[in-house]
Formats: sequence, C-alpha cells, structure tokens
Amino acid sequence: MFFFYLSSKDVSLANSMIPLGSCTMKLNPTTAMVPITWPEFTNIHPFQPREQVKGYEKLTKEISQYIATVTGLPGISLQPHSGSAGEYTGLRVIRQYLLEKDPNNKRKVCLIPVSAHGTNPASSAMCGFKVVPVKCLEDGSLDLVDLKAKAEKHAGELACSMITYPSTYGIFEAGIKEAIEIVHNNGGLVYMDGANMNAQVGLTSPGDLGADVVHLNLHKTFAICHAGGGPGIGPIAVNEKLTPYLPGHEITGLLHSETTGKEIMSVSSTAYGNAPLLTISYAYMKMMGEKGLPYSSIIAILNANYMKSKLLGHYPILFLKDDNSHCAHEFIIDLREFEKKGVKAIDVSKRLQDYGFHSPTLAFPVPGTLMVEPTESENLKELDRFCDAMISIRKEIDWFIEGDERGQVLPNAPHTLHDLLLNGDKYSEEYKKIAAFPMKDQQLNAEFWKQWPTVTRIDDTYGDLHLICTCPSVEEVANSQDN
Repeated sequence: MFFFYLSSKDVSLANSMIPLGSCTMKLNPTTAMVPITWPEFTNIHPFQPREQVKGYEKLTKEISQYIATVTGLPGISLQPHSGSAGEYTGLRVIRQYLLEKDPNNKRKVCLIPVSAHGTNPASSAMCGFKVVPVKCLEDGSLDLVDLKAKAEKHAGELACSMITYPSTYGIFEAGIKEAIEIVHNNGGLVYMDGANMNAQVGLTSPGDLGADVVHLNLHKTFAICHAGGGPGIGPIAVNEKLTPYLPGHEITGLLHSETTGKEIMSVSSTAYGNAPLLTISYAYMKMMGEKGLPYSSIIAILNANYMKSKLLGHYPILFLKDDNSHCAHEFIIDLREFEKKGVKAIDVSKRLQDYGFHSPTLAFPVPGTLMVEPTESENLKELDRFCDAMISIRKEIDWFIEGDERGQVLPNAPHTLHDLLLNGDKYSEEYKKIAAFPMKDQQLNAEFWKQWPTVTRIDDTYGDLHLICTCPSVEEVANSQDN
C-alpha cells in the first residue's frame, strides 16, 4: 500500500505525456513487460553453464540480428548497461582499432559538434581523446566548412568524430553524409550517437549513412522503462572492420562465436549486460515487425511537427528556416525573449505541473528553452491537451508582463493543495481557481485530470550547490535505540 501511495504521487505516462526532448519517454507495452516476471528469465545466474541457457542464447542471437538490421552494422555487443556506457564502449573499440593499426598511434582528437548529445564530450575524455568542438550554423545545422577545416588541421591526429542524428537541435542534418565523408577522408572514424534513433528506425540507418559505430538506447527507442535512473541497456553496433574489437568477457566467452585476440576487456560484469531486460525489447521488436517499426518513426516525426505547427503562432521555435520548415522528432521552444520581462523558462516548466504535465527538457541544448518530444505513443487528444496548456501559459505570460495578479501563477508555480487551502488567505478566489484548475477539463474532471504536486517552488540551483544530509546523526540513532 505504501509503495502504491508513493507511485500515485508521481507523474507517469499513465497520467499524461512526458515530453522530454531527446529522452523518448514512450509507452512500454504490458505484453513486453510481463516476461521479466518469469523465473525462467529472472532466476538464471549470469555465469550458469551455457548448455543450461539455450533459451537465452537464442534470445541474444536473435535480438543481435534485429539490432544489426536496424542499424545496418553487423557487429553487436549487448554488454553496455546504458547509453553513456555504450558511448564509452564504442570509443574504446575505436581506440583499440587505431592502436592495432599503429602501436605508436597519435590519433587522439575527437571532433564533436556543439549540437551533439550532452554526454559525448565526457565519454570522449574518459577514453583519452582530446575534444575539439565543431560549430553549427544559425539554422542549427552542422557547419561543414568548420568541420572540414578542423578535420584537415588535425588530419595527422584525428581519431574520430561523434555526431548525433537527428541532432539534439531537432533537425535532420542535410549534410550528414558529407560530414561523415570529411572525417573518413582525414583518417578518422565516425561514432553516431543513437539517442535520437526513434526518428530513424526503419527509415534510414547509421550504416546506410556511413557511420562506423552507433549505440542504441533500448530504454528509449525500444521500450524498456526509462525512468528513475534505469536500469537500461545501451548496446553498440559496429562495422565489419571494428567487429573483432568488440568487448569479450573473462568468464563466459564472447557474443560472437570466435575469439580474435583483439577484443577490448569487458565493460560489464556479465557477458550479456542486463540480459533479463532484453526480453522487453525483443517482444517489442517482434510485435512491431518490419512494418510497425518504421511506422512508429513516422508517427513520432508527424506528432512533433503537428505540435510545432500548432505552437508556432504563440512561441518562437528554434532552428526553422521558415514557418513551413519541418523538425525531426522533437523541437525547441524559445522562451528567452520573455526572460527580459521577468518570466523564466523554469517558471513555464514548473507551471506545467499545475496543468498535470511533466516538463519538457529544460535549458538543454539551449539555455532558456524547452525541448519537446511527444514520441509516437500519444494520440491526437493528448497532443492537443499539451498544446492547449502551452497556449494557456502564453496568456499567463502576458498577464505577468501587464502586472495582472493572475500572472503570479508563473513564479509561484507549482501550487500544492496544502498551499491553496491552508494559506489561501494570501490568494484571491480567482487566483486560486486559475492556479489549481487552469484547464476546463481539469475543472470538470478534477479527480481524473488533476495530478497535485507534492511541494511548492524550490530553489533548484541552491539545492544543487548546497548538499544537505537528511540522515539522522549518530546521537539521534543512539537515543532512538535507547528508547
């Protein structure tokens, strides 16, 4: 009962859409989730003799084949436990390949566009590479002139480039193939970040585009639960020349059939990573099939463009050449012009809680913005509901700028039931009504639509900078035991 109470305080996809840009918070089908409760999967020891786990062997082989088909790259490792671990593994494979070619390898430079996924520079640094940033143009696309200049400048020491496709700016890079060719022509390899594969599956692939390595977030694109920090799986796929360098394992052997002597050491304590969770993505891929997977990508792109078009008359949208331009599977709402008038992006983010929505990604990849990704999971009614909430908040921004009391719902958000009832004397009746039930459907169906926040506004930045220990002191523990 206690755990149910805790879960009821949380906003989930059962309550509303979670439009976190670049995070692909999609629905997880119950049918795909059920197998992780079966003892046939969960009670297998990771170091059990291989002859006793033939079912797991079939599962890992089949899902590896599916991943190879989706990515267009034949070599697969299921070991990495997350997207960041996948990045680390892929870059280690690249480094090992370069060392094998030249023991005195001086190729240490990694070119990373400023539009890349946020973990790329950290992963690159962890693998001993020197990060060299590459500019983007005003429309958000990769600056190919700058890329070419830096690739040629560092040609003798260029190891690789990390590119996110579609980019974190929510656009398909028109020059992606040319960018990959530039890196290859200067002796480097291309690592493609698969964080945004939800807009790519079945429509194109990293292999088709010419990339050498990619990681997939199975906890994003392929329906494993993505919340609370995991658990996840971030397998990598590589081309043929890199396949011999995929991680081996010191105990249970390799995912590919023959040892090569060139493998990097394992990146996981087990050869198959979070193996029980593979059942979720396996079932999802099986049920979607070769027709359903690309259709899912198409609907994700369609949903984002529908929302973009509906909000364009109310907010500036970044990186669009004109009002008829298309985004990929996500788009960025620019709130910076309102900050000059006292309304911050975080005010809009917090206010969305009063409307019953989880906030989109705040201040990434551009400060003062919200990045929205609806995925293919949401129906038209839910897309409209979120857009209506954002349009309503735009009206509240005008109230704030005009000095109307109703505009104070933004800096005061989110509003708890406790605050509005017990401290209600500091608010007018009209304010309380707008604060508590800003949408008409919330007023009519309060028991269904309203997800009350647990706490009112807190200073996020202060909390991040000032850690506070909430555990009891030694004296308090001792006193409680005496009593």
